[in-house]
Amino acid sequence: MMIVLLRISLLLIACSLLPSCSLLSRKSVVFEGTSMLPTIKNAQKLYVEPLGVESKRKLVRGDILVFKYPKDLSKGYIKRLIGLPGDKVEIQAGEVWVNGSKLWEPYVDSRMNLSQRSQSAVDVPARSYYVLGDNRDSSSDSRVWGFVPEELLIAKVVPQ
Repeated sequence: MMIVLLRISLLLIACSLLPSCSLLSRKSVVFEGTSMLPTIKNAQKLYVEPLGVESKRKLVRGDILVFKYPKDLSKGYIKRLIGLPGDKVEIQAGEVWVNGSKLWEPYVDSRMNLSQRSQSAVDVPARSYYVLGDNRDSSSDSRVWGFVPEELLIAKVVPQ
């Protein structure tokens, strides 16, 4: 028993010296709102990992991100990553197209994407991202206020 406790103590000490250690870097946040339904519900607790320079380079389309709202930096938003730097994003009758291909979005419920609105193609600038809520009919996102600059990214939602 003493050896197990010693090993756990050594592991925690080692992790405290390594900023990338996921044991200590994972944090939780509580989501507020309906913009990510059906994936994330109001008041749901989410686990997140802070994003550093290296982890921002590893982001992939479909990741769920926590970031500072570009129009009011005192607010934090949570949305799904749709467009990476250099991508061309277009919305045709409610369907998202990235670089000329229709995006497969199993996380979008058609009952929450009734507006079927379109948006002309936009090019995602370098060091910026295009994000959308999963509940397209009830989400303020890149369609409304534009891109998220890389420096506003805070964390990535991770599975529990």
